[in-house]
Amino acid sequence: MTADNTISGEVEPTIFSATITPHRSLGNVGFLVLMIVFGGVSFLTGIAFLLMGAWPVFGFFGLDVLLLYWAFRVSYRRAAAYEEIKVTASALTVRKVNHRGQSREWLLNPLWVKLDTEKTEEFGIARLFLVTRGRELTVASYLGPDEREGFAQQLSDALAQARRGPVRTVFN
Repeated sequence: MTADNTISGEVEPTIFSATITPHRSLGNVGFLVLMIVFGGVSFLTGIAFLLMGAWPVFGFFGLDVLLLYWAFRVSYRRAAAYEEIKVTASALTVRKVNHRGQSREWLLNPLWVKLDTEKTEEFGIARLFLVTRGRELTVASYLGPDEREGFAQQLSDALAQARRGPVRTVFN
């Protein structure tokens, strides 16, 4: 085996690979529509208060629109974070990238990694983590409880396949 993970010129096959990103239910078009509608309603309501003589209220309606816009922009910036998990016969790689682009990477031996869960009766899997040498590494934190269950099953199957070792087909 060489430094670039090749065996006699052949790249080690990937057993499992996943990229997990935070879910955002409102896309860019939906955000634009929401801001136009919310801004329009706030503007019209603010004008009504302005005509009644309550001019400071007009400014507060503008502040509400600005705060909503800021909250969504922060949420969309945070959506740039992601987790990458890759399993091969000889390595389990976990890479977490935060919303600022800073990344941390863990290289684990799939033979020594145990996939563990923390469950609640109400929600199912609350936390999914990898345990090796007494240390825990939380994974799939962006997924919901139902999605975590499916992900845990797939990752568990991939780890079991990695423990069995690489399968090579020999043709005569």
